[in-house]
Amino acid sequence: MNDFDIPIFKKSYDLYKTFNEYRKLVPKQDRFTVFERSECAILDVLESIMQASGEQKKEKLPTLERASLKLNMLRVFIRLMKDTKAIDAKKYMILESVVDEIGRMLGGWIRSVKAE
Repeated sequence: MNDFDIPIFKKSYDLYKTFNEYRKLVPKQDRFTVFERSECAILDVLESIMQASGEQKKEKLPTLERASLKLNMLRVFIRLMKDTKAIDAKKYMILESVVDEIGRMLGGWIRSVKAE
């Protein structure tokens, strides 16, 4: 199976593309702080998903749990950007809904690995 065909990878990839489109709209003072940290968290989640897809069963769980932790940090960063008005409420809702969906997919993957 091609790693790029994994639905959670596609969803995370699309999240990064959407997030990157917002870069120009974020105030400069926020662009190099919380926005940049959020961007790194998304890339870390993408990297962990790719890594887990190629690992043996026993190695997947720590990698997926690391991705879950990064995703939870991303939730905090996105909420912080909304609360500091670095992004508006509409962009927040778009990002948060995609992050929630990725979280559900990741949680399902973690549960399936634990059940094996």
